Amino acid sequence: MSTPIPVIQSWPLGSVDADGRLCWSSDDQSIREVMLNILLTRPGERLQRPGFGAGLLNFVHQPNNETTRNLIAGVVRKSLEQWEPRVIIEGVDVAPSPTGVADVHINIRYRMRFSQIPTELGFTFNLGPAA
Repeated sequence: MSTPIPVIQSWPLGSVDADGRLCWSSDDQSIREVMLNILLTRPGERLQRPGFGAGLLNFVHQPNNETTRNLIAGVVRKSLEQWEPRVIIEGVDVAPSPTGVADVHINIRYRMRFSQIPTELGFTFNLGPAA
């Protein structure tokens, strides 16, 4: 007997459709939204959950060097492992982006626990104006 795949819904609530009903994100889209929410929330920002979040925005105006990129990778991995139990983090790579001196590209490799399909989430994060 196989285990049924759970229906995954995202918080905060999704958008509203033409009929006025809520549109929920589901499956991988929900996980991606929650992961970005975790990464962009500063610890202490949420009431009743002061430890929630990665505080990625705290790295704005830091130098784009190897030390900063390693710190970002560690914070991303630790916070996602703590706050997103639906995924298994396989790796986090943070590299300088070819598009800008102050940009870093963050690539997160993960698997959803219920499907075991390897997936990636990548995005560019701006550390601020180059000095």
